[in-house]
Amino acid sequence: MLSRANVSQMSDSITGRELLKWAEQLSGIARTGLGFTESLYEQERYEEILKVAAEIFAATSAELSPEDLGAEWMRMVGKGVAGYVTPKAAVGAVVGNDKNEILLVQRADSGVWLYPTGWADIGYSPVEVAVKEVYEETGIHCHPVSLISIVDGMRQGFTRIPLYSMVFHCKAIGGELRSHPLETMDCGWFARDALPEPLAGLESWVDDAFAAIEGSPNEVRFDPLRSNPWDEVDQQ
Repeated sequence: MLSRANVSQMSDSITGRELLKWAEQLSGIARTGLGFTESLYEQERYEEILKVAAEIFAATSAELSPEDLGAEWMRMVGKGVAGYVTPKAAVGAVVGNDKNEILLVQRADSGVWLYPTGWADIGYSPVEVAVKEVYEETGIHCHPVSLISIVDGMRQGFTRIPLYSMVFHCKAIGGELRSHPLETMDCGWFARDALPEPLAGLESWVDDAFAAIEGSPNEVRFDPLRSNPWDEVDQQ
């Protein structure tokens, strides 16, 4: 079993983000295996993998002990298809108006400003979630225009859980500004040269957002393909 000291030594050359990614990958493999196997032998092996993953994850964060994290992961194990572990999905909306201003909300959980975003809800398509989140968080009605980006949140570094983020460009078509009483502290329209602070992840989305709002040609942003593991095998 890996100890915190072992992982600490490894961290000298390996970033915390890499450790977190590997821990989540191992956890996903183990939980998926537990969801499908009927073999007691394989169940024991997957449970051991889950413990190792919990040790690695806990070494990057003081939020949970390896024991608590491992127990939480075990409670999440389903059976069959329900046990296949996949990333969560979040949907956001960059909404512009006729003045080329962007609609932002101040999140109640962190106090940072960001475009309306939320978890994908069952029964809605991604773009329907985007339109619904905008209305719920700001009172503004909007119409979807295009997809801006679809990225892996862990690889982008803005989440610690496996998550795919989809962001749509939308155009405001009505409604009146009002903050959600639980999810947001404030909301409003902002010009590019008058953005509020603190702003979430300035470098990662502002350029894409205003390019869409201002009508500049812009391709959908997605994570670049990393080197394929089979490429190295072919070269041997």
